[in-house]
Amino acid sequence: MVEHTSPLGSVFRSGSYGNLSGGAGVRLSEATPPSIVEAAAWPEKKEVLIAAIAGVTGLSLPPGPNAGATSAEASAFSIGPGRYLVTGGEALAERLAQAVTLEIGTMTDISHGRTAIRIAGPRAEWVLSKLFAIDFSPAAFPTAAGCATAHHEIFAQIQRTGEDQFDIFVFRSFARSFWTMICDAAEEVGYEAVSRQNT
Repeated sequence: MVEHTSPLGSVFRSGSYGNLSGGAGVRLSEATPPSIVEAAAWPEKKEVLIAAIAGVTGLSLPPGPNAGATSAEASAFSIGPGRYLVTGGEALAERLAQAVTLEIGTMTDISHGRTAIRIAGPRAEWVLSKLFAIDFSPAAFPTAAGCATAHHEIFAQIQRTGEDQFDIFVFRSFARSFWTMICDAAEEVGYEAVSRQNT
C-alpha cells in the first residue's frame, strides 16, 4: 500500500476555531482517496465510457450534466461534456486503464496531482457559497452531483458526497492555499479541523 503524505504540512492544525458560540458549523479535513482518475470519451462514445466506468466501479452514472454517483468504494461525477472524475481504491487506475480503451476515449491517473478537502456540517453550503458562485442547495446540487469551477486562480472540482458534505478536489500545489482560504471562510460559523478522513 502506498503511504499518503499530506500536502497540507504545517498549515493543518487540528482543533476548533472561529465563532463557536453555537458549536462548530462545519468540519474540515483532508479526504484524498488512493486513486483519482480523469476519464474522457471521444465524440459519440459517452455512453460507452459510462458503461466502462460502471463495469469497474459498479456506479450507475446518469448521462446529464453535473451528474454523479457515489458508493462506499468509489465515486464519479461529470466535470465537462463526456468527461468524468472517478475516485476509488488503489487498483482503480489500473482497472480503468484496461476498461477505457483507445476506441472509447482517454484515461489519466491524476492521483499524484490532486488533493481532496472535505467540508461537512450544517453550514457547509453557506461556507462554500462564500467562495463559489454556485447554488449549493440540495435542489440545485443534489447528493452525488458535481461540477468543475474555480475560485480566482484555484481550479476546483466539487462533489456533494453526503447530505451536508462536499469533497473539493484541487491541484496538490494549491492545497495549502485552499485549506487556509476555506478555514478563513469558515471562521464566522466556527469550524473543527480533524485529521485525514478515510474515503
